[in-house]
Amino acid sequence: MSKVTELVAGLARPLVEARGCELWDVEYVREAGEWFLRVYIDKEGGVNIDDCEAISRALDPLLDEADPIETSYNFEVSSAGLERALKRPSDFERFMGAYVAVKLYKAADNQKEYTGHLRGYGNGAVTIETGDGRTVTFEAAQVASVHLRLE
Repeated sequence: MSKVTELVAGLARPLVEARGCELWDVEYVREAGEWFLRVYIDKEGGVNIDDCEAISRALDPLLDEADPIETSYNFEVSSAGLERALKRPSDFERFMGAYVAVKLYKAADNQKEYTGHLRGYGNGAVTIETGDGRTVTFEAAQVASVHLRLE
């Protein structure tokens, strides 16, 4: 699957940037028995429907030509969203200090989700400052996902 997302990202990036946007992520996932190819974009001031439509229309024929996916799938271009996932080190650097939710694979202190301000990131380990002022670090192997959250 990573080859599909890498190929699509390579096709999408120049189109997205030409539209004044940033390629945030590409995912290829199965949901409710159907496959979805999603291209997430971002832009200063926010993404609008015209951005999504223009990029979708430009990318669709390139996907047809490259044919990176053998089976049928649903193709979507959308905003990365206000509560987007943080995945790359650059994401964590960019949103240092932001309010986040950290979901764990297994509960720690009887909790599987912690919220707080992002205070550190290194080698996959995530450090947050919780609402009660505690600083908590979760090792990479513990962290299922990290998303921005609205306060």
